[in-house]
Amino acid sequence: MQVEVVEAKFRKGSHSYSFSPNGLQLKCEDYCIVDTEKGRDIVRISKEPYMTDEENLIEPLKNVVKLATDEDLKMAEENYKKAEALFPQIKKMIIDEKLDMKLISVECNYNFSRLTVNFTAENRVDFRELVKKLADKFKVRIELRQIGPRDATRILGGLGVCGKLCCCHQGFGINDHVSIKMAKNQNLSLNPNNISGLCGKLLCCLAYENHYYSEVLKIMPKLNTTVQTPDGEGTVIYNDLLKKMVSVRISDEKESEIKEFSVEEIKVKDNFKDNKKSKKN
Repeated sequence: MQVEVVEAKFRKGSHSYSFSPNGLQLKCEDYCIVDTEKGRDIVRISKEPYMTDEENLIEPLKNVVKLATDEDLKMAEENYKKAEALFPQIKKMIIDEKLDMKLISVECNYNFSRLTVNFTAENRVDFRELVKKLADKFKVRIELRQIGPRDATRILGGLGVCGKLCCCHQGFGINDHVSIKMAKNQNLSLNPNNISGLCGKLLCCLAYENHYYSEVLKIMPKLNTTVQTPDGEGTVIYNDLLKKMVSVRISDEKESEIKEFSVEEIKVKDNFKDNKKSKKN
């Protein structure tokens, strides 16, 4: 069975979530009020309504309630600023409670019925007493959320080693799986300082060109492999994956010389022998 869905992102969110358009005519960049498990909130449409199989949905769809009005957007903006202004107060309360946690951000939903406090901590934190005090002080529903270093960097931002704003803060690379194998594929130094981002985890950008490197590696000879070149037999000492060029050391009895060839110009020795055999046959 197929159902109609629309995709939308929450404020400062990087992931798109699916909702039922509920019969509304929606287009990209529209702001709408939606139902969520934690109450109503404002989202921005990132993909217009389309049909999909019901089994593709992870959870039952929540409804888009209505298009957000100018008044809704104005109220939401005022409440967002109000929540951000609470940062110093909440930080002081955390210090007073002597909790081993670092406050990252304070957020709210559009009508200020829920306050979300994002924090990082090395270990599990018992913040039940803090939740009670926050609820008594601000008279709203309180949610304390422990996040990881990647999410903390995504929220706070900062400049990466390339000198540009962190990819995750701009909404890129959030869904990409990153592994040390990707750094190896790109012949990068495995020094943690060179391949780690501000969060201390592997750079998100390692995943951007990994598909290209993975495919090129399939056609490039391995280092120290004996190959046949137009200038004779030699040993592979370096692969330029971007240019698809191979550096080969060609040696004879008197001297050795390093020459560069395109991957199409060389043949791995075993394959070269097999090709000669097949031609004879």
